[in-house]
Amino acid sequence: MIKTTYKISKMDCPSEENLIRMKLEGLSDIKNLEFDLENRILNVIHSEENKEIALKLKELKLGSEKIESIVIKDYKKSESAKSQSKLLRIVLFINFGFFIIEMTFGLISESMGLVADSLDMSADALVYGLSLWAVGAATIRKKRVARLSGYVQIILAVIGLSEVIRRFIVFEGIPDFKIMIIVSVFALIANTVSLFVLQKSKSNEVHIKASQIFTANDVIINIGVIIAGLFVLLTQSKYPDLIIGFGVFLIVVKGAFRILKLSK
Repeated sequence: MIKTTYKISKMDCPSEENLIRMKLEGLSDIKNLEFDLENRILNVIHSEENKEIALKLKELKLGSEKIESIVIKDYKKSESAKSQSKLLRIVLFINFGFFIIEMTFGLISESMGLVADSLDMSADALVYGLSLWAVGAATIRKKRVARLSGYVQIILAVIGLSEVIRRFIVFEGIPDFKIMIIVSVFALIANTVSLFVLQKSKSNEVHIKASQIFTANDVIINIGVIIAGLFVLLTQSKYPDLIIGFGVFLIVVKGAFRILKLSK
């Protein structure tokens, strides 16, 4: 068995990970892909030399560079696929659940921060769902789902950004800061529990590492919405909510374009 290590300079989230997996999945001699998103490292475990691996990585234009290639013996995956799938399902359930909760209460409270955070949660859930579905689905079907999902995310985010701009310009009442804070606190607790569960697994596998990064980002966004809610209370102004909403919508747009890469 051979382990070839690549430095992928532009790989920093699950979208790039999925992109690489879908690009390389047709090569039968590849036995496993090990990702270290924090250090932007990809280890390809394969049975024989294959120059097509490096060529396909370069086609993605993610700044791939081969570091080394070594022969290894008695290779074993660090964690069973069943265990990883269980952890990912937990995170998927939490993200999708709070997408519904935050969207509902965001509309009730007229908080753009909550609405934007709900879309960010839905984008995360989409990536986890595609990762879990990747095992048994045909490549062309996954690409179609990725393309449709990416366009839907962009459309919703653009509508959200337009609404934020409209609220900046015209007179609007302040959002319900109590709902903003309470819902975001529960989302923060849920994401913190998710992060604890994922870190407890001590897995170096790609999906688990990627989930840790996404969930950590969600924690930061939750704290941001809570702070915005407190500033709404203190200033009796709509602007803190609009500012956090605008920022999170931009994050959603960026994530949507990354998802669209999966469809190419």
